Amino acid sequence: MNSVTTTPQSISAYGPARSTVEGSPLEPQELERIHTYWNATLFLSAGMIYLRDNPLLREPLKAEHVKRRLLGHWGSDPGMSLTYIHLNRLIKKYDLNVIFLAGPGHGAPALISNVYLEGTYSEIYSDVSEDTDGLQRLFKQFSFPGGIGSHCTPETPGSIHEGGELGYSVSHAYGAAFDNPDLIVTVMVGDGESETGPLATAWHSNKFLNPQRDGAVLPVLHLNGYKIANPTILARIPHEELEFLFRGYGYEPYFVEGSDPPSMHQTMAATLEHCVRRIQHIQQEARKSGSEVKRPRWPMVILRSPKGWTGPKEVDGHKVEGFWRAHQVPLAEMHEKPSHLAHLEEWLRSYRPQELFDEAGRLLPELRELAPKGARRMGANPHANGGLLRRGLKLPDFRDYAVTVEKPGTIEVGPTQILGQFLRDVARSNPTNFRVFSPDENASNRLTALYEVTKKTWLGEYFPEDSDGGELAPDGRVMEMLSEHTLEGWLEGYLLTGRHGFFSTYEAFVHVIDSMFNQHAKWLDKCNELPWRADVASLNLLITSTVWRQDHNGFTHQDPGFLDVVANKSPSVTRIYLPSDANSLLSVANHCLRSLNYVNVIVADKQPHLQYLDMDEAIKHCTKGASIWRQASSDQDSEPELVMASCGDIATMEALAATAMLRQHFPELKVRFVNVVDLFRLVPNTEHPHGFTDREFDALFTTDKPIIFNFHAYPWLIHRLTYRRTNHRNMHVRGYKERGNINTPMELAIQNQVDRFTLAIDAIDRVPSLQVRGSHAREVLLSEQLDCRNYAYENGIDKPEITDWRWPL
Repeated sequence: MNSVTTTPQSISAYGPARSTVEGSPLEPQELERIHTYWNATLFLSAGMIYLRDNPLLREPLKAEHVKRRLLGHWGSDPGMSLTYIHLNRLIKKYDLNVIFLAGPGHGAPALISNVYLEGTYSEIYSDVSEDTDGLQRLFKQFSFPGGIGSHCTPETPGSIHEGGELGYSVSHAYGAAFDNPDLIVTVMVGDGESETGPLATAWHSNKFLNPQRDGAVLPVLHLNGYKIANPTILARIPHEELEFLFRGYGYEPYFVEGSDPPSMHQTMAATLEHCVRRIQHIQQEARKSGSEVKRPRWPMVILRSPKGWTGPKEVDGHKVEGFWRAHQVPLAEMHEKPSHLAHLEEWLRSYRPQELFDEAGRLLPELRELAPKGARRMGANPHANGGLLRRGLKLPDFRDYAVTVEKPGTIEVGPTQILGQFLRDVARSNPTNFRVFSPDENASNRLTALYEVTKKTWLGEYFPEDSDGGELAPDGRVMEMLSEHTLEGWLEGYLLTGRHGFFSTYEAFVHVIDSMFNQHAKWLDKCNELPWRADVASLNLLITSTVWRQDHNGFTHQDPGFLDVVANKSPSVTRIYLPSDANSLLSVANHCLRSLNYVNVIVADKQPHLQYLDMDEAIKHCTKGASIWRQASSDQDSEPELVMASCGDIATMEALAATAMLRQHFPELKVRFVNVVDLFRLVPNTEHPHGFTDREFDALFTTDKPIIFNFHAYPWLIHRLTYRRTNHRNMHVRGYKERGNINTPMELAIQNQVDRFTLAIDAIDRVPSLQVRGSHAREVLLSEQLDCRNYAYENGIDKPEITDWRWPL
């Protein structure tokens, strides 16, 4: 029976194991076999970094056996393999369902080694066979041109977390555990990674894990003391302070510290088993009939072991093991320094490869028995290839939520409020595989209809006043926390393990997750190259509270630049939609929720806006991606003299108003009005799978006439997307120009020159037939623009003829 003691006040990673949980559960023979298996993983890890030939050292090591360019990370591999192996033991003993996330993803040699030894790697990549030839390929391909990267990339079986950018492992782990009641997600957290902002907030994820319906997360904080060239903070604070830190986060921390392999194996075995039993007890108690849901104190492990454990202790008189020099490649210059080559051979042979593999190069049978079988292997667990488990959403008919539009441009509706009703019924029909994520903004973004069927997940304390509009419940499916990082991580983990989700956030602050979006898009892009990776649901991101309606928040809340970031990514995994009204938003949302392997970005303001298209028109418009709005056009029987184009809700209203003013002043003017809802339709189809052909583009925008394009975001994005188009030289784009403060909507539009007056004046200046005879109209428009600005400064609101404007047909 395990017992719990107090760990000595020490930060040393050396010496016999010291632990919170006492016990020696391993019999001598089992201990010896586990240690030998560990040696096999360490030999493979080091071999991947260094060797391109002679994989089992069947002949003396020569310089030509070693890669010319040494890339990889050794420092965290031993501790990661130690954890993986002891999880294998518990998976077999208790028939556990476990996946493993490597926070220090650059420690891929450890994960690849274990996945190879358990047999999963060769099942997927038959050329990397379980023999000497396969080992040679495994070693050579690592961090080698034409091979695989040095992180836990999508090519790595069992991985849903690359770790190329640090900070997201814990949030990914919790996302994987939500609604997976029998899954344990073990997440290895690097102590360098623990210094990042996203990781710091993610520790609070334990307050959202419901033991009745969710799985469990077992964090293993790996303190090996150093980053690339600097100590890590958590490895250099007193033991008591470290323990109190994680108790303050709500965990029950269990320490395993030391460097002596036999005692470390015993204490790791005892500690992980204690944690697993504790998790099982928490879940069993919570799942008893009639049990009240309470937030438990979940266990975690703090593993302190030397950086580069079991590797070279010293090189050229400099400390390596237990120091930052072990972080990446402990030994270098193999082709220049024979002494280093000899040192490498001594190091590799210390793992006694001749006692690990048979003559054919296959792991010995008594060692192979230590790994789980089939889908219980962490490299083969279907949760780490979530598309295998994905079930399509049961979606209501989005047409049932249509806004009735009898006359275009005459009624105002809040588009996201209508979307909220649709999402409410999506949540109702999918109670175990769909969640909505929003950083304290679900209500602000007008998605409150969701609360009719579900609440916000909350396992913290409750106050009486929470019953009055708090919308809190332990089994809620709306996930709110004021950390875009953590929410995005939750959603990514949720999707990558086979479920569906929807994320909404403010436009100005979606930049917080720029890098997370980048990493997820890269992950999806690489997965598209791997036939064994099953399709996952798309990441659906609603951007609202947009730049054009920041009447009280001001300049800080005005930044539509996330679209530029998205446009940088591969066109095979990204889409951008800017629906101009509620029916278009419903059509887009339905499409996005059905799609796979994309990041779908939807921009839709939460404030009331004019409605233009009935549902049938909206579906056709969204299917086309961009179309001519005949009601606003006057070129039906002839060639247009001007194309007025728009993309985005406010941009569309101002462009329509400008078109109406031009037609009022110049009734004979032939104007074509084009609206764009799918931004990437502007891109030539030779560059984007969803782009228009040149003929399709020219049919909308003509080949030689002026185009005034009013755009939601920064204007140069439109120029960038269309620079190869025939009529690009005649395209004049208006968009946000970083000008604003506490403004009325019209005043803000005027400052950025996206207002109706500026657009109409642009047309007069660019249409040849208007350049002379339009002078008087131009002066009238300038005067009206000045009146609008003066009225806003005097009254604090826009003129009634602006706020009450309707589309005159």
